[in-house]
Amino acid sequence: MKKIVLIYGFIAGVIVGAMMMITMPLYENGTLKFDNGEWLGYTTMVIALSMIFFGVKSYRDNHLSGTITFGNALKVGLLITLIAALIYAFSWEITRLNMKGDFMALYGEKQIEKMKAGGATEAALIDAKKKMDDFAIMYKNPFIRFGFTLMEISPVGILISLLSAALLRRKNFLPAESN
Repeated sequence: MKKIVLIYGFIAGVIVGAMMMITMPLYENGTLKFDNGEWLGYTTMVIALSMIFFGVKSYRDNHLSGTITFGNALKVGLLITLIAALIYAFSWEITRLNMKGDFMALYGEKQIEKMKAGGATEAALIDAKKKMDDFAIMYKNPFIRFGFTLMEISPVGILISLLSAALLRRKNFLPAESN
């Protein structure tokens, strides 16, 4: 199981980490817009974390004679998620160090612009700015930042792990090929 978890977790982590490293400079220079960033980011996570399904299926078919319990499948999926999430969080730290500006300041500016365009009141803008400034101060702590980064990707991995475990526990769902 360890080899399966490491291989599929590494593949998933490299996909999300590489995509982040490619796209963040594009956000920074304005080529990509923050409005679409969440969609792009979470779509990349779903694609990368599809490795959970393939990892669980590989473990079921190649090591457990085509049967796996929900619990074992979930465990494999969550371990793949953990590896991918750690790579993702470390990738963010590397990407952040190589950015020209302060990401949180840039993100905050974009959020305020969006609120202004939506007709937010001056009081709402002041309140939002204060909250963003407070968050930016907290975000400077590397342990808190690392935790937030793990929390971005982990729910996606947990959901895909649950779905994969539910589907692949059934012997007749994409059974292993027999020779």
